[in-house]
Amino acid sequence: MTTDARGPGMLAGKVTLITGASSGIGAAAARVFGRHGSALVLMARRTGRLESLAAELRDRGVEVLSVAGDVTRTDEVERAVRLPLDRYGRLDAAFNNAGAVTPPRPLHETDAADYDRVVDVNLRGVWLCMKHEISAMLSAGTGGTIVNNSSIAGVRATSMGPAYVAAKHGVLGLTKSAAAQYAGDGIRINALATGLTRSEMAEELFARDPGAERRMRQRNPQKRVADPAEVAEAAAWLCSDLASFVTGATVPVDGGAGAW
Repeated sequence: MTTDARGPGMLAGKVTLITGASSGIGAAAARVFGRHGSALVLMARRTGRLESLAAELRDRGVEVLSVAGDVTRTDEVERAVRLPLDRYGRLDAAFNNAGAVTPPRPLHETDAADYDRVVDVNLRGVWLCMKHEISAMLSAGTGGTIVNNSSIAGVRATSMGPAYVAAKHGVLGLTKSAAAQYAGDGIRINALATGLTRSEMAEELFARDPGAERRMRQRNPQKRVADPAEVAEAAAWLCSDLASFVTGATVPVDGGAGAW
């Protein structure tokens, strides 16, 4: 692996897998991690967007592998994790970012199919990715870092609905348990409690409820929506050696919303 084209950075020489990479926080993470020196493996369901992003990054000198895949499918997650092992012989870091929402409804009005979709992608998908990422890191014997993208809905109830809140709470439980289990193997695992961020998910929410953005801004001490790159920078730091004594943590990236 060459790093000269990317220049030095806090992730120089590392190989990182990013899920949900075709838009929003995932696409921003690809740009941020690449700028900080990491070679990338990008996974998402939307092939066209993924290939366009990969081409953009290659033009900037970033080493990129891309693979279409759904984080709820075992064979597709296995294929994504296998790519860096085949190319580089290891996987150093992973940002499990893929997520899904459905229109929030009261618990008794939530369809079983909506519940299953939200929990499948947001919780089971993170578990499945971690399962294969940790196996890859253990087999290489060089340790590694994993960051799971949870939400402020992982630490308190929000307007996103009970299924989403339950799934994001579960992500924090997986993160803490796995961090304790694998710390001795040199694998650090942390989570982000992400607040309101400018993304497709947020835009869909605002389209359904035109007053939602104003209400959310009022509940945020910074009175604004995060840029996806701000979240990505926090994930990149956690994946770097600068965060070498941080594991099992839930790091808020929410403009202070969790402080209220």
